[in-house]
Formats: sequence, C-alpha cells, structure tokens
Amino acid sequence: MTNPRKHCTSILRSSLRRMAFALTLFFALPMVAVRSAQAQTFSVLHTFTDGADGGYPYAAVTVGPSGVLYSTASYGGSHDAGTVFKLSLVNSSWVFSPLYEFTGGSDGGNPWGGVVIGPNGALYGTTLYGGGENFGTVFELTPPATFCGSILCSWYETVLHAFTGTPDGAYPYFVNLTFDQAGNIYGTTYEGGMNGGGTVFELTSSGEGWTESILHSFGSGMEGGTDGENPSSGVVLDAAGNVYGTTTFGGTGNECVNNCGTVYELLYGRWFEKVLVNFNFFDNGANPVGKLIIDASGTLYGTTSSGGEFNADGGAFSLRFSGDQWLEDTVYSFTNGGLCRPESGLTMDTAGNFFGTCAVGGAHNDGWIFELTNCSQGCTLVDLHDFSGSDGMQPLGTPALDANGNLYGTTYYGGAENCGGSGCGVVWEIAGVDAPHKK
Repeated sequence: MTNPRKHCTSILRSSLRRMAFALTLFFALPMVAVRSAQAQTFSVLHTFTDGADGGYPYAAVTVGPSGVLYSTASYGGSHDAGTVFKLSLVNSSWVFSPLYEFTGGSDGGNPWGGVVIGPNGALYGTTLYGGGENFGTVFELTPPATFCGSILCSWYETVLHAFTGTPDGAYPYFVNLTFDQAGNIYGTTYEGGMNGGGTVFELTSSGEGWTESILHSFGSGMEGGTDGENPSSGVVLDAAGNVYGTTTFGGTGNECVNNCGTVYELLYGRWFEKVLVNFNFFDNGANPVGKLIIDASGTLYGTTSSGGEFNADGGAFSLRFSGDQWLEDTVYSFTNGGLCRPESGLTMDTAGNFFGTCAVGGAHNDGWIFELTNCSQGCTLVDLHDFSGSDGMQPLGTPALDANGNLYGTTYYGGAENCGGSGCGVVWEIAGVDAPHKK
C-alpha cells in the first residue's frame, strides 16, 4: 500500500507546482494597518501528541449540541491513519475523548476533512485514503449501543461508500459533507471521475445501504479543465437544492494558464454544471481551497488562497444573483503587509461579520486568525490572534462559532515541541470573540 504520508506530500507538491506561476507574480506593497482585537481570550484546548489522540488536524471543528466539539486528526492513532475525537466542557475544563482510530484499511484512513452531524445524530465524514482501492471512503460513526462510562469508548464505524477512482472519484480532500432536507449526502473528490479532475457525488439511502451517483466529473475541455478541476472542499446547497462549490484549479483564467480555479453551480435535478466565476489571479484572486458559505438571501461567500487586487496573498469574495446573472464582488484582498493565503473558508455571525484563518503571516509567520467587520462599508480587518508555534502553527480549517460567541479551530502544526520539533497541532478557542456583536 502507498505510504500515506508520502502520498499526501506528493498531492500537495503537485498542487504547489500548479500554483508556482501564480506565486511568481507576488510583489511587495507598503504595509497596511490592521486593527488588533480587544478583550478576547485565546486558549489552547488540546495539544496533539500523534499518539492515541491523533496528530496534524487539517479539518474544521463542528460544534454539536451542548457545545461539544467534534473533528478529526489526519494522522496518529494506533495505526497512524488518523482519528475522530470530541472535546466536552466538564466542570469548566475541556475533556478530550478519542471516538475512533482508523486502521488505513477497508475502514478508511487519514481524514483530512471534518465531520458533520447527520439528521440521526450520527457523525459523517470522509477519509482521504483507505477503502478497497485506497481511494478514500465516506463513513458514519455512531455511539456505543450500551452506556459506557469511560472517555475511551470507541464509536461504531460504518463505511457508506469506498471510492474506486474511475468513474466515481478518488481522494475526498478537505471535504465536509452536506445533507439535504431528504437526508441525501453531497460531497466532492479531488481526483478521479471520468476525466480525472475530481467529482461531485451524491449518496442516497435505500434503507439497506447507500447508493452513489456522480453529479459531475471535472476536467473536461482543454488542459486544466475549462469546467474546473480538483475540488478541494465540499459543497453548499440553496433552498431549491442547487449545488455550489469551488475548484482549486481549472477554468479559463488566463493569468494562471487556465489553472486559477472556479466557482460552479449544479442545477438541481438535471445537475447541469455552470461555471459562475473563472478566477484570474490579479482581478479576483486564484486557487480557492476552502468551502463556500451561503446566507439567507442566497449570496455566496468564499476565499481564494492566492492572487487578488494587491498580490498573491488571496482574499474573500461574494457572489449574488441579480436579475438573470451572478455578480461577483471582492469583499477583501490581503496585502503584502498582511500575509495570509487562506486555505480555510469563512464563518459569518448574525451581524454579518466574517471570521477566517491565514495559513501564513502574523507576527511570527506561523499564521493568524482574522475578523472582517463593517463589510457593508468596505470591511475593517481585525487581527484576533497571531500564532507563535507553542500555541499552534499553520491553521488550515475554517473556524466555527458556538451559540455563545466563542470561536474554535485547529492548527496543523504547533503545540508541544514534539513530532519532529514542529508540533502535532492544537485545538484552540477564542472566548467572547462575537460578544460585541450580540444583540
């Protein structure tokens, strides 16, 4: 079997090579002032050891009932194939509980995406590897059928689908799955499908199992895929059931030699694909990695990991439907003085403020957490926290808000000086980050 760490590295190196042209266009600009946050409290809730708890979390955190946090670690566990875990607040202290350790075999291995809570209360997610062909899986986790008083009680895993490459896709990447109102599951794969450029898939329950349907295979047209290529994250649905997402590469944006990425729509029922945005590096950014979000009006918001109005540091954008067309706007472009390159998506609070993470930059160049406020008037950038290594390094997952206005997330590296000296990552909290905006 292919070594997962080596194979993961090869995928990332391939992606970076395709971004190389874009990054060579980076140029310096004067530093732009960033307002610092006031009166929030940053805490590390858990530091990973790459042991039974896992290590190197890519994924976002999901906030469940009673404020319980759920997520995944991409490595660690008994088989070094990753874990699913939860953090519960007990008597003012956070208690870490591993829920499942992947073996890297038929049950899946190396979850890079997070988990979501399904209509039945179970957890659902994807693994990048494992399954019969080692192309990844979609899984369900349910708690033990009988009461277990230990924090080490393993949940029961069911593989809903194991990917086979062609034609149904391979390697679900930073994917958080999405449920529709009927309980069907939607997601993406980074590679595979009929054209090799990844897929959008749907899983439908028949009562006796799950049936997969491929809604779209990317990579058609000229080299790079004019319809987009390599979707890194999951999808969102509007009220009519239409599917929206991004591809990290492909499209017709000429500044990246047809590899700046896209925003796409799949129309419900027919699943006809329409490219809504072809990213073009300088004009509107390039290479989106994080997942889109959608507000009550149907406006979409997302991030680009490079490019933008000023340089190659990425930014945030919006898409709203007006008349008979989609209109794209730049919400914010990061400048050279605010190194960012966000691989996470955005989280929005009830007041319309956005929260996200920057994979690089900050006071120590270990990444940082930001807020965009007053965006109806042009957005003010607020630096909520600069990582320094011991408290985390390189945040990749989208942050999550709980009902009390606290913000949570993970970092891929950092924490205790182990795992080769860079740390195995952390789960973090900023308490009261949303308090000024609560009514």
